[in-house]
Amino acid sequence: MRNIKELFDLSGQVAIVTGGATGIGRQIAYALGEAGAKLVIASRKLDQLTRAAQTMEEEIGVNVMPVRCDISLGEEIKKLYGQVMKEFGRVDILVNNSGATWGAPALEYPLEGWQKVINTNVTGVWLMCQGAGQIMAKQKYGRIINIASLAAFVGTSPEFMDAVAYQTSKAAIAGLTKDLAVKWAPSHIV
Repeated sequence: MRNIKELFDLSGQVAIVTGGATGIGRQIAYALGEAGAKLVIASRKLDQLTRAAQTMEEEIGVNVMPVRCDISLGEEIKKLYGQVMKEFGRVDILVNNSGATWGAPALEYPLEGWQKVINTNVTGVWLMCQGAGQIMAKQKYGRIINIASLAAFVGTSPEFMDAVAYQTSKAAIAGLTKDLAVKWAPSHIV
């Protein structure tokens, strides 16, 4: 009988986690590191990334590469993938966890807020997927996990969540994930 470590062994694989310095992203990075993956954590705040990387290295004994990256900026994503390929030569796992929100009543929702959320949560996630997909297609292997939200599937009252762009963006992530899974399955990217 195989044990958990054997079933979920990621030794030798390289995993990128956006939003990997705090919250859910940090916990996902911990789990991937505990399973043996080489870790890259990315977010906009380098100081948080550096502290998180040091803590993970001390607690689970895995090397963590912190990379400052605003996923709403395509050039920063290209730079991230350049650094990862230079250091590791591959990308096996991408966890798109970064996200933004902006609260305002739908009838008064500012364009600035809409664009910030959509640029991060939809365009940024797409560009991260595309960059990873290009590498993974050459490898004929890859795993992409996009973190959405229950907000993708339901409307909410303004008293509970008054963030129309967030809800819209998470629905877009769900659709993007399903479509890429079909398109990239022949390259063993799931």
